[in-house]
Amino acid sequence: MNKNKKWYHNRFVPWIVPILIIVLWQVLGHYNIISSTILPTPLAVVEAGIRLFKAGNLQANVLISTQRALIGFLIGGGIGFILGLLSGTISVFEKTIDSSIQMVRTIPHLALIPLVILWFGIGESAKIFLVALGVMFPIYINTFNGIKNVDHKLIEMGSVYGLSKWELFHDIVLPGALPSILVGIRYALGVMWTSLIVAETIGADSGIGFMATSAREFMQMDIVVLTIVLYAILGKLSDYIAKLFERRLLRWNPAFVDKE
Repeated sequence: MNKNKKWYHNRFVPWIVPILIIVLWQVLGHYNIISSTILPTPLAVVEAGIRLFKAGNLQANVLISTQRALIGFLIGGGIGFILGLLSGTISVFEKTIDSSIQMVRTIPHLALIPLVILWFGIGESAKIFLVALGVMFPIYINTFNGIKNVDHKLIEMGSVYGLSKWELFHDIVLPGALPSILVGIRYALGVMWTSLIVAETIGADSGIGFMATSAREFMQMDIVVLTIVLYAILGKLSDYIAKLFERRLLRWNPAFVDKE
């Protein structure tokens, strides 16, 4: 019984507040307390989604945006992870790379949009570059800090037992840094969608951002709200997938509590 209660609590309780907000939103819109020109009702947004889905526009644009986000994430995340490993494990790289990266990361990457347009134009490369640049820094910082915060006593103990440098890294350093790295990945996933939202409003001819821009020009508020909901759903789905990886990769960690 206690197990069932815990499962119910973890599965349904987090949805209570969102459901209440949606119901209140629908009621206020239905009785014109909130004008549809300001904020359409949830039912109107759902109807717009069904209409676009039947036309094939919805799934095509969602797929394009997802591809852009994933490509940018893999490129930027891979670079950030590798640089974090190098700076965290090799003192020469820490001295030569870390200070420069810490300086550059203070510049808001979205402020570079005019420069990015001059470099890449308004095509796919510009959008992917902005996403990659946005996700690189959170993953770099958390990888670097995770490695630096590994208990040095464990490393010394591994050396005493005769572990090679690769075995020390694979069996002690990387697992010890993994919780911090996963936190960086979850944070970077949020930055990924934020970067893409802005990138897709700049000269895009496809994607969710293009849908939002086109709908804004024709005052189609239901589609504008739908695009916002789509970004929220994709962001939540990304975070959920990241949590699944956390549960699988951190089962060995006694400090990790599986709440499912």
